[in-house]
Amino acid sequence: MSYIVGLTGGIGSGKSTVANLFAELGVPVVDADIVARQVVEKGSSLLTQITAHFGTQVLTETGELNRAVLRNLIFHNETEKNWLNALLHPAIREEMLAQLERQTAPYVLFVVPLLIENKLNTLCDRVLVIDVKPETQLARASQRDKNNIQLIQQIINAQVSRDTRLKYADDIINNDDELVEKGNVLRQNVLKLHRTYLRLAKEKP
Repeated sequence: MSYIVGLTGGIGSGKSTVANLFAELGVPVVDADIVARQVVEKGSSLLTQITAHFGTQVLTETGELNRAVLRNLIFHNETEKNWLNALLHPAIREEMLAQLERQTAPYVLFVVPLLIENKLNTLCDRVLVIDVKPETQLARASQRDKNNIQLIQQIINAQVSRDTRLKYADDIINNDDELVEKGNVLRQNVLKLHRTYLRLAKEKP
């Protein structure tokens, strides 16, 4: 199996942006959010179970999962949230592990928003945290997802604190820079870490 670098950060921190920069360098990426979509694709048994439980309100007009509707339903109901997690987490974990084991590159980027919360950091050789200020999270997430501030704040509160996340970090990329300079700064940081990870992967027994 490849050397595994876990990449995490709070909502709106820019995990996907950083992951894409690693991907441009040829690094394979296993993304928990993408896997979570794959296991509930149209026609999947998991989507059938979700629809049977919550009703067709969680489906789009084309019969796919409406994640925004589902997110609203479970964030206000702990019982429903637990039911959904019990259904999805084992399937997502199994698929993520399968994808990680198939990798043959020197290292793979394992992108998981809840890496610390779900103790998936135990699968990683190293942890990279994308760090931003809480106000940056709120601004970016509300603009991107068109969600209300209250819901985003709930999501932030449901994740580990910024301080806790940073305690698990082997490496940190601060993504608070202004857009004007962020592109080059991010690329330089990613390239530097890429070289480090290639070296560490080579040194791993």
